Amino acid sequence: MINHLITQKNWQTQLSEAITSIDELLEILQLQSLRSEVYVPEHFELRVPRAFVAKMTVGDRDDPLLRQVLPHQKERITVAGYVADPLAENAHNPVKGVLHKYQSRLLLTLTGACAIHCRYCFRQHFDYSANMPTASAKQDIIDYISAHPEINEIILSGGDPLNVTNRRLFAWLDTLEAIEQLTTIRIHTRLPLVIPARLDDALLERLAQSCCQIVMVIHGNHANEIDTLTAEYLRRARAAGITLLNQAVLLKGINDSVSAQMALSQRLFAAGVLPYYLHVLDKVAGAAHFDRDERSAIELYWSLLAKLPGYLVPKLVRELPNKPFKVPINVYNDK
Repeated sequence: MINHLITQKNWQTQLSEAITSIDELLEILQLQSLRSEVYVPEHFELRVPRAFVAKMTVGDRDDPLLRQVLPHQKERITVAGYVADPLAENAHNPVKGVLHKYQSRLLLTLTGACAIHCRYCFRQHFDYSANMPTASAKQDIIDYISAHPEINEIILSGGDPLNVTNRRLFAWLDTLEAIEQLTTIRIHTRLPLVIPARLDDALLERLAQSCCQIVMVIHGNHANEIDTLTAEYLRRARAAGITLLNQAVLLKGINDSVSAQMALSQRLFAAGVLPYYLHVLDKVAGAAHFDRDERSAIELYWSLLAKLPGYLVPKLVRELPNKPFKVPINVYNDK
């Protein structure tokens, strides 16, 4: 259970007090023996909120939450086909801060900052300094959207868009809601799982008042990320009229079993969240040790179909460069 001395603090204090020291993390978890296995690349250091660490099991070197965030020597291994920009996103930035590769949707990068550094992150090498929207770029973004009437949905991304202050986020919401062609604003975020208090009253009240449909896609990979308090915050968001979906990444040794995926889907649903996507790993440099072969992913999917109702089975997909959609994995049963 999360330490209440941690969760009683506001989300910005929790954000500022995130653990960035390997030695501190290992001491808290009584896993100092893992120190020799750690490697921290300069471009992507350790960062994990204390509320997330409190969900880990002390003394368990294989804890599925710890393995997502602890830098490892395996990140140094160069593997053919695993590259810095696996989705070729740098080729789809028509305006600073904008990623436009889906016909009716536009992705807006609000920040390069995240509350947590997940070791498999496909944007760990992304050049945010060259792709962040400035105050002067806001009108360029509005003009771009207006020049493309097929765009009816904005995806707020990053980094993590909930990493920014309410004041800054609300200013963007005001701007976007004034564009008549937009019907939906989608927020892709990991904050509700790593710092649940980010779903504060001010945020939920503002989202509930939006003239656009608000969709929040959280990123949870394991049932242990959703404890009682986290579920309570998620249910509050659902009660505010926000559509809640989850996207997960299939990670070797973390959630690549039928039992782990079933538990995740069931825990999500109990908290008011529908499973949405199960991504096979984007082939980003430094993350090859998390990957699973496609055949095993397909077998896992078929097992989930046999054991869960259809609405609890996420779509098994891969994102490929230069494809304007998530590509479904071929799950034809040839047995």
